[in-house]
Amino acid sequence: MAAMGFSPFDYASLSVRAQRPAVNSKRPAAARASSSLNTAPTSAPLPSLKKKVLVPIGMGTEEMEAVILVDVLRRAGAEVFMASVETELMVEASSGTNLVADVCIDECADEVFDLVALPGGMPGSVRLRDCEVLRRITVRQAEEKRLYGAICAAPAVALMHWGLHKRKQLPTFRAVKSNILVSGELTTSRGPGTSFEFALSFVEQLFGHDVAVGLGGRLLLPTHCCQERKKEFNNVDWSLEHTPNVLIPIANGSEEMEVVMLVDILRRAKVNVTVASVEKSKRIIGSQNIKLMADLSITDSSKPIYDLIILPGGTAGVERFQKSRILKKLLQEQMKAGRIYGGICSSPIILHNQGLLKDKLATAHPAAIAKLTGNVTENSGVVIDGKVITGKGLCTVIDFSLAIISKLFGNGRARSVAEGIVFKYSGS
Repeated sequence: MAAMGFSPFDYASLSVRAQRPAVNSKRPAAARASSSLNTAPTSAPLPSLKKKVLVPIGMGTEEMEAVILVDVLRRAGAEVFMASVETELMVEASSGTNLVADVCIDECADEVFDLVALPGGMPGSVRLRDCEVLRRITVRQAEEKRLYGAICAAPAVALMHWGLHKRKQLPTFRAVKSNILVSGELTTSRGPGTSFEFALSFVEQLFGHDVAVGLGGRLLLPTHCCQERKKEFNNVDWSLEHTPNVLIPIANGSEEMEVVMLVDILRRAKVNVTVASVEKSKRIIGSQNIKLMADLSITDSSKPIYDLIILPGGTAGVERFQKSRILKKLLQEQMKAGRIYGGICSSPIILHNQGLLKDKLATAHPAAIAKLTGNVTENSGVVIDGKVITGKGLCTVIDFSLAIISKLFGNGRARSVAEGIVFKYSGS
């Protein structure tokens, strides 16, 4: 099949492959024990009926790319294994987020996968390249003509090193304008800002066009969710004379892709970001069963003063936030002190319940917006009103994060960060 590209969110231009039959190999033992997606094993494990996907990670992996891949494919119904190529399951990603893998890569050596997808990042791509087990898995995948792919630095650093670029067209910033290239069983993409397109291209190849389009709508892709990407009211200055300090609370059930995008993008702009768990443990399990390790407990984060507090969404996570007295106290203090705060997805409900959205225009996830009374809008992905910022969540979080950067540092830095992640910035 000739290589081809397609424009952002244009799934119709991808040719849909026939779905491959389900694999009849059993899961690695560690994954069976750690995943809540599966029932308890019986004495004679039944074959998996799901599409099986391997997403390897290593020290310095780009966290947005890895987490969006795992998250989107799990939402589509795939059985996804996030596998560490390091000696430990916990891996520090490129922007400092600590991801906890499901299994070690050695446990996947004899498995048969419908898809092997490599995230990029440096030195993460090098760590993947130098893993012999992963090399054998990926080369076998290509030889047996099953789906495989890579994004960002991984196509050049890993696939080319393994000789998997022959007769394939790989994307480069200079030679290829398209965000996605599909060439036979190989799919490649450009960077963190194209991760949703990359993941959804695999959804189409594994499950079909209709599933990809439907999931794109639920993820709130810009072409589905709203008419405007950002709207601002009551414009006030957010600039500071020091490096901004941002608190991002997390809980079991938080939307992990939202957490990771916020942290990754803000840290690229040189913002000090602290991720604090409202649980007893710093380790949390997100809405799609991705495990993250917070920097500290919310108890330890209650002493410093933060310039911004941003709440990620996730229905179960928001319910956990509602039970945190410390978090609610921090939010009240933030409002009374005239400092910045906000929320995305379903978390504006907390702000509303605490009286923090009084006389403010806000937005939220379509499933949560009906619970907000007062001034709300469904026409914008991101809404800024004075020192309050709210967003619909999921795919709109990149715009949300860049809006924060623009308010703190100006459009120049926001545009620079957007270019670095290969994302089209819409700021004025």
